[in-house]
Amino acid sequence: MQSTNYPPSNSFLDTLLRAHLQEFTPIYNDTARYRVQIIYTRIDRDAQNRPHFHDYSFRADTSEYFYPASTVKLPAVALALEKLNDLHIDRNTPMFTDSLPDITPAVTSDSSAENGLPSVAHYIKKILLVSDNDAFNRLYEFIGQESFNKSLWAKGYPNTQIRHRVGLGGISTEGNRHTNAVSFRKDGQLLYQQPALYSSMAFSPRHDQMGSAYYNDQHVLVNSPMDASMKNRIPLADLHQMLRSIIFPEAVTKTQRFRLRESDYQFLYHWMSMQPEESVYPSYDTAEYHHNYVKFLLFGGEKQQNEATDIRIFNKPGWAYGFLTDAAYIVDFDNKVEFMLSATIYVNSDGILSDEHYQFETTGEPFMKRLGTIIYQYELQRKKEHLPDLSRFKMNYSK
Repeated sequence: MQSTNYPPSNSFLDTLLRAHLQEFTPIYNDTARYRVQIIYTRIDRDAQNRPHFHDYSFRADTSEYFYPASTVKLPAVALALEKLNDLHIDRNTPMFTDSLPDITPAVTSDSSAENGLPSVAHYIKKILLVSDNDAFNRLYEFIGQESFNKSLWAKGYPNTQIRHRVGLGGISTEGNRHTNAVSFRKDGQLLYQQPALYSSMAFSPRHDQMGSAYYNDQHVLVNSPMDASMKNRIPLADLHQMLRSIIFPEAVTKTQRFRLRESDYQFLYHWMSMQPEESVYPSYDTAEYHHNYVKFLLFGGEKQQNEATDIRIFNKPGWAYGFLTDAAYIVDFDNKVEFMLSATIYVNSDGILSDEHYQFETTGEPFMKRLGTIIYQYELQRKKEHLPDLSRFKMNYSK
């Protein structure tokens, strides 16, 4: 199954949004300005509990650029585990990163880990719990820019480009082609040594732009769109399919599947659906990293606890430059509800990038909550021939 460019609109989602028009005005009336894209997957199980998918979309279009922000971390966690499997290295093995002058410093310890040492497993925990930027950057360096992209292209995502670290200013396009030397050591023994790498690969040319004006690195306002052709890119259809490949690996082709073991999938499901306050290593100040810190679809990133029903969200969001995006598999264990939902919205009313005047909390997060709630309510009422057995996704968060 190759990278999917869903039709810009299916009548089902359009009709559903129209039925709740009051909740989405003025977004629905100006979806082009808000750059709204939505993909919803209805899941029906057969008598053997095998999932069958029916995809619905609204304005999903690979040609319409949105800045993916931290959603790039979703393929990173899968590719990092895949690479470890290829190397026959356990994900908890201590990983040490050398410095790259003027790019990123060395990492030889991690005080948030139980043993005080960095590892791929611990970086993944931090990525999935609170979307930690440094943790992604260390996985980016371990995977390597060239391998990162070629691996995704081989899995059927030719429109995706992962070109740079995140959350770090001042690193040039050229600098992001360089990745640090990495070594894995356990009990004083060197298991694997990866030298500093340079990616000489050629990317397909792009003409993506963002905003109507932006502040440059010298904090000077430039009155023209920002050139995004050298920035990371993941179309929503690709992001949605990557999530499906992780949640339902048996339902995608072998070519598209990540080379993971069942223990890897269980590890990902555990930390994707966990809340920050449930984690001991790493532990977080829950005043900042609150209950729904990275749960936007259905929960809207709201600080209060959710209702008693046993709902878990397996997701990866991202937010930057006014773009808020979330890709989620949502499960209600009590009511036997499951569905996939991915969406992106642009909330930057003045069109100026890097001024930090974005409407994430006032427009973006409420939109995500309402959208998730509408689909969830539809799913609650939908009749199913076979109720799903969701035990594979039922985690024990005390361990």
